[in-house]
Amino acid sequence: MKRIHLATAVLAFTMACTAAFAQPVAQKAGDKGYYKDLFMDGGCSLNSYPDLPAADWLGLTMEQLSTAERLQMTSLDTLMQNYLLVGNRLDENGALLYPDGAPRFRVVYVNGGKALGHTKSLTAEGRERFRTFLKNGGSYVGTCAGAFMVAQGSVRDTGYVPRPDYLCIYPGWVVGTGLEKSATGMTVEPGSPLLQYYDFGGDMQIDSIRHNGGCYAYMEENVPEGTEILLRYIGDTLKLKKSIHQKVSAWAWKENAQTGRIVVIGSHPERMVEGDRLELMAALLRYAMDGNGTPRLKGVLKNGETREMVRSTDENDPDFTRIGDRQYHHFAVDVPKGVSEIKVELTAPAKWTDRFDLWLFADGTDYAFRDNARWKDLRHGSDKTLTIPVEKPGRYYISVFCDTTVDTVDTFYGVQYIGRTDVLNGVPYLLKVSW
Repeated sequence: MKRIHLATAVLAFTMACTAAFAQPVAQKAGDKGYYKDLFMDGGCSLNSYPDLPAADWLGLTMEQLSTAERLQMTSLDTLMQNYLLVGNRLDENGALLYPDGAPRFRVVYVNGGKALGHTKSLTAEGRERFRTFLKNGGSYVGTCAGAFMVAQGSVRDTGYVPRPDYLCIYPGWVVGTGLEKSATGMTVEPGSPLLQYYDFGGDMQIDSIRHNGGCYAYMEENVPEGTEILLRYIGDTLKLKKSIHQKVSAWAWKENAQTGRIVVIGSHPERMVEGDRLELMAALLRYAMDGNGTPRLKGVLKNGETREMVRSTDENDPDFTRIGDRQYHHFAVDVPKGVSEIKVELTAPAKWTDRFDLWLFADGTDYAFRDNARWKDLRHGSDKTLTIPVEKPGRYYISVFCDTTVDTVDTFYGVQYIGRTDVLNGVPYLLKVSW
């Protein structure tokens, strides 16, 4: 178990003093079908911290992975990391993903440290977990090493150096700064999307951001379409072999509407507890979460046909896979003319009846969530029925939500799940619409 350092105590006091000025994030994890807001990766070869000040300030729900200091790594660190992130018997997908591969958290934040050491320790299967997370709508924030590992590799004097063992979730390249154990200022790019959250004192500059061997985005060629410049280094007084002045220090990229957003920075604002630098880390998290992928339909229901959502992860059929904890599954039904009402029935397979709390929602205009659904059934148990009057023909939206979730206990490596761990591999159900 890590000891509580003086800095941690100061942080707690500072957070308490500034609570009145916290910036709440309106869309919470459970509201939109995520287990929690944030997962912090402090795994093998990365820095590990017990908290994330900006997440506390924003009021985000969070879990984290912690490992030993980088020079004291043991086989146990790798074992526990991959038990949690890659998967295990109780949780086949690992903590980041639901049984159908959808993101279980709104954003994963990756700490600084040694990029290649961490991605190699994840193994090919673990790296694929991150790629699936992003592809299916989860967002990513990385600082320093967390910025390196999103790229295809680095660019050096000798040319491109591919890193196939990186996550390779951003189709661009990075360049090492050569600056260690220092700090830089940064200018906010005119029109930077971060300005929608804070004005950073109004001078378009953020001073003294810790830097230790980080990177910048390579913008000379092969720049992925859609790359957004957020910040640039102020380095005109640094005596480096190659200047980093005005190089892109923070950037973002989102492939399409259904994927998550990548937001990374080559420096270390993550431990800041006040002022512009705290706002910077908060803005990075907020922009990432605002870039979560749009909801997806599991399918269009047909009159009188029962949809069997009973398959397991290893069957590789996400449109018919079981539901996870605090997840939504979305469906649609196209109602023809002449129908006065439709009946929606949610049931569980016989041996699963009433073991879990499944909720049923419906709406006539948009994806059905608890906060907007016109019709809903939130009773305990799994069996639900909605009778919906049809005011006009057209598309109606149906959703199922699993309200049963795990409990957690803190351990030396992060969170351990207890209680209803039987939900982690998914809850099967049957769904039928008829008229």
